[in-house]
Amino acid sequence: MISEMQRVNLIFRNKTYQLLLRNLDDMEKDRFFCRHTIEHFLDTARIMYIISLEEKLLLPKDIIYAAALLHDIGRVMQYKNNIPHDRASAELAGEILPQCGFDKSETEQIQNAILSHRTSKADEENNILGWLLYRADKMSRLCFCCRAEKECYWDKSRKNSDIVY
Repeated sequence: MISEMQRVNLIFRNKTYQLLLRNLDDMEKDRFFCRHTIEHFLDTARIMYIISLEEKLLLPKDIIYAAALLHDIGRVMQYKNNIPHDRASAELAGEILPQCGFDKSETEQIQNAILSHRTSKADEENNILGWLLYRADKMSRLCFCCRAEKECYWDKSRKNSDIVY
């Protein structure tokens, strides 16, 4: 039996995932605004997990980490082919997750969360993982100490002005 964090590590070590990470890093190397790095993915996962524990959501750790690791990986397709990154990320998750031991139901749950992570349309009742991913993705940004904060296109209400997690 494979443990929950072993499945997370299988995602990270997946050849497709590693190639996408390298491509994304290269494509954003000169980006002035927030970058989409493994650090961002892990910050998002850890914040999701903390909130899940605090709010007693009972979400499995590997489901949380899988959603966070994959939520922005489709930016490679956005930059190359102008495909919205949430759609591309969900599609890539559909390819990667089964290779890492996630079943059809888990894969669909993670894909649904990824598809809704860009808006607050994900709600607590119908898509708790998506709602959690949306919140943590925004909270992971360090707007309060960012060199690009004044030029950032994010509305002031979306920017993090305090350390929360």
